[in-house]
Amino acid sequence: MTDALEFISKIENKNKQSDAIELLTIMERESGYQPYLIGNVIRFGKYHYKYESGREGDSSVTAFSPRKQNLVVYIMPGFSTYQDLLGVLGKFKLGKSCLYFNKLNDIDVNVLRKIIRFSVKDMQKKYDCKKE
Repeated sequence: MTDALEFISKIENKNKQSDAIELLTIMERESGYQPYLIGNVIRFGKYHYKYESGREGDSSVTAFSPRKQNLVVYIMPGFSTYQDLLGVLGKFKLGKSCLYFNKLNDIDVNVLRKIIRFSVKDMQKKYDCKKE
């Protein structure tokens, strides 16, 4: 947690810094994992994947990054099963496994909590998820 807080403390935009601290708390609570920092991504939990092609590696169960342009929350199973929740989340953009928003006030934080919690449970059903 110390590394994550130190990283967040260096964010120049104080509103983004405040949102990142709140998001850190939310993600730790909803995921059940302690945060760890790799690069500029704050990660929670860990799992090992192996594709049919033989490619394999390790990734986080969920994560976020307080980028200059926006906050990014990584929802590893993607969003196909969370469409109803996305419909009431607020103002955001999606990538394959990325949820982009400018500030926490743009979204319904309680809906975000559910998406994080459900996605972590979905990952735990599919993979042997470990605490970092």
